[in-house]
Amino acid sequence: MTDHFATAFRTSAAGSLRAAHIGGAATLAGWVHRRRDLGGLVFLDLRDREGIVQVSFDPSWTPEEVLAEARRLGPEDVVQVEGTIHPRIEGQANADMATGEVELRGTALRIITRAEPLPIQVYRAPSDELAAEDLRLRYRYLDLRRPELQDNFAVRHRAAHATRTYLGGQGFLEIETPMLTKPTPEGARDFVVPSRMHPGEFYALPQSPQIYKQLLMVSGYDRYFQIARCLRDEDLRADRQLEFTQIDAEMAFVDEEDVFRTGEGLMAAVFRDVLGVDLAVPFPRMTFMEALARYGTDKPDLRFDLPVLDVTEALAGADFRLFQAIGGGPQRIRGIRVPGGARLSRKELDELQEVAKRGGAAGALWVKRGDEGMSGQFAKALAGAVLESFLGASGMEAGDLFVAVVGHFRSAPDFASASDEAIAAPLEGAVDELRRHLARKMELVDESKYAWLWVTEFPLFDWDADHGRLVYAHNPFSMPHPDDLPVFLEAAKDGAPTGAEARALYARGLRSRAYDAVCNGAEMASGSVRIHIPELQRSVFAAMGIGDEEAEAKFGFLLEAYRFGAPPHAGFAFGFDRLVMLLAGVTSIRDVVAFPKTTSARALFEGAPVKLGEDQLREANIRVR
Repeated sequence: MTDHFATAFRTSAAGSLRAAHIGGAATLAGWVHRRRDLGGLVFLDLRDREGIVQVSFDPSWTPEEVLAEARRLGPEDVVQVEGTIHPRIEGQANADMATGEVELRGTALRIITRAEPLPIQVYRAPSDELAAEDLRLRYRYLDLRRPELQDNFAVRHRAAHATRTYLGGQGFLEIETPMLTKPTPEGARDFVVPSRMHPGEFYALPQSPQIYKQLLMVSGYDRYFQIARCLRDEDLRADRQLEFTQIDAEMAFVDEEDVFRTGEGLMAAVFRDVLGVDLAVPFPRMTFMEALARYGTDKPDLRFDLPVLDVTEALAGADFRLFQAIGGGPQRIRGIRVPGGARLSRKELDELQEVAKRGGAAGALWVKRGDEGMSGQFAKALAGAVLESFLGASGMEAGDLFVAVVGHFRSAPDFASASDEAIAAPLEGAVDELRRHLARKMELVDESKYAWLWVTEFPLFDWDADHGRLVYAHNPFSMPHPDDLPVFLEAAKDGAPTGAEARALYARGLRSRAYDAVCNGAEMASGSVRIHIPELQRSVFAAMGIGDEEAEAKFGFLLEAYRFGAPPHAGFAFGFDRLVMLLAGVTSIRDVVAFPKTTSARALFEGAPVKLGEDQLREANIRVR
């Protein structure tokens, strides 16, 4: 019996044995996952990358000296075992193991290396807790032996393979772009690298291959992709590392629909090849403002309903001080009807205040509808025509709960008249927090579902209230929406808009041709149709306060390239680590990255970062303060 794992040490992988191999001889090599000594009989769980198989040593088929050696084995000893493959004893098959129908009856054993006592355990019983994360990261090479982590990296490999197969089949060329590049404003801090050959000058490590892939379109490569390593010096969290990987792609002579078809086809291929799941395509589409108004976020989780409802007009005549204070101004009353939510306890209802505060609101208001009428914080204000109007707007039925937030919302029609403070912190985040919290509380989330959509028409600009200026909302290379392009060009014809003029331009809600792919409430990809006209790109830069001199210093090579014939182009970047998290069903990016950093940005296993010696600093022309 041979397979592609066959070497001088083994005839096959331990985890590859199946019922079809019964009767054959095998030599296996791997790690001792667990040993059970039952007196006359010794069982060994032997592990390699492909899985675990049971090895049995018994006086009936095992020489005495081999049996004695088996009794001395410890956890994680590396061994070679010879024997024959038999069915497990009737009633002892293990349906939870791929090899659970068979065992290797050991006749020879060789200890290749002994393992010292382990600082963390690789084998765990179902009831055992993992060691503390810092300890597991310190001994990451041991933690990576855990079968569940090895499964994650098998998923990662299959996803990368499916990506290359699909995009290659669609005419894309895989092209590598530089890792030592020029600092550019990508929205996060650059990692910088000193140049030994050019004292006092620095490279930056790429936050993305954005400009290079646009240059490749100018160069006529038409369809490019790369599974690209990117680096950003930013704070870490469960789904973010300093180093990350993205599926980066760009296409020439395309519009949004071409990009969407390619992105959907890619995801359909990955999910089919990795999980055997058929995604429904095309994905639903929703504009940025529609997503904010209906779900309170630009990355809505569509595995459950619970839309956000505007009940401002319905409650306009309510005898309730907070509602009356709105008085036809720019504030709105928005909330969520929760079917069956009236069963929540008072403690659970009180908890909604803190949930709303996490999203930036002062708190939340709630009301229940029971068989005998309304009850709750503003129930007394609901009577007569107001009650009838509210029930019509909210759709509340007996047994339902309605949770409301009062304030300024970016998706409100009169948001432009809100104060700078309100514009800086609109309350969509509060209803989003409530919606997701209530869905979990009411067990409405279908964990088996993959709910994809495209969110389109992101704003062209955001407003930086602290500095009183426009900033890019998605990326500075996104083409303005064709319906809003004349408005932008008119506003920018006399130079960069400033002060009140710039704020008014933001308030117009100018749209771009930027888009995100979202799945289960997480942003999975981002992209846009790019600006390919140098004069328009300069105008967008200028609107954000980047003058010609600064634009030339930062982006001169891109603007120059555009002067020599740039095709219309567009692209996307799927977050590969997040995608693998989704495919593997894990919640931490550290479970799908081989050697991750801690939340304090340290590599505990190797002790990085470190201080450099004086000789190294001098060679790099650096002085540390």
